[in-house]
Amino acid sequence: MNADELAAHWQQVYETKPETGVSWYELEPALSLSLIAEADARPDAAIIDVGGGASRLVDGLLAQGAKDTTVLDLSPAALEVSRHRLGTAGENVKWIAADITRWQPDRVYDVWHDRAVFHFMVTPSGREAYVRALESALRPGGAALIATFAPDGPEKCSGLPVCRYDAESLAAVLGPTFRLIGTLRHEHVTPWGSAQKFQFSTFRKT
Repeated sequence: MNADELAAHWQQVYETKPETGVSWYELEPALSLSLIAEADARPDAAIIDVGGGASRLVDGLLAQGAKDTTVLDLSPAALEVSRHRLGTAGENVKWIAADITRWQPDRVYDVWHDRAVFHFMVTPSGREAYVRALESALRPGGAALIATFAPDGPEKCSGLPVCRYDAESLAAVLGPTFRLIGTLRHEHVTPWGSAQKFQFSTFRKT
């Protein structure tokens, strides 16, 4: 599937399914909020949620007083779900509709959060482009929180193949610029009750 087909796929998902109709839905993204706070608890920290689309992470960040939040997603329809849900509360959020493998950041961030985008990078060129974006967007000393399916997690998501990781294999792909500082396993329960095994790893940019 090429980049345009992938964009059309995700746009269709968010145009045709309700917020609770996708496997990755979380009412309260407590783990991500906790890890972000551990990585950089300053209220003025610049945080980008990659693939954040319709996620409620931005709601939680705003409720905690975050003042500099960006949400990037491939699907404009996904971003519109969050914008509509937040209403005036989301007026200070920066919304970016972009393909992470083509995106060229115009600033740097303190925290990069990605829950289940990187595991869709199934080609070497896709992974390399993602890492280039990460290197450009994250300040030295900044934290990258990346969650993917664990080695015993699903082999596909939304009908698309994924690459599964543990912390060590993920670190090897990201390269020496990123130092692993923490990792944990997590079991996500989908809206229909099935369990998905994830790993969440935090890296510090050297």
